[in-house]
Amino acid sequence: MKVKKIPMRMCLGCQEMKPKKELVRVVRTPENLIDIDPGGKMSGRGAYICPREECLNKAIKAKRLEKAFQQPVPTEIVARLKERLVTHSVPKGL
Repeated sequence: MKVKKIPMRMCLGCQEMKPKKELVRVVRTPENLIDIDPGGKMSGRGAYICPREECLNKAIKAKRLEKAFQQPVPTEIVARLKERLVTHSVPKGL
């Protein structure tokens, strides 16, 4: 039987490699809008973050989001990302 490969991605906050399904994808669309991609299929430049607020804070402090998207990230988008990450981190089944 063939073993299925699990895709791994690096979290921008903690810099750890984790399975893609455990991370939240943040995307910069071709229209230069930055948003959370819940399905992981939106077109554009993607970056991955653990669904924890401390990982987002580390990524913002080290300007890793800006480096990944090659543009400054507005503060209102950062606030919206924090709000949405908290709602995405609720365990499935609750």
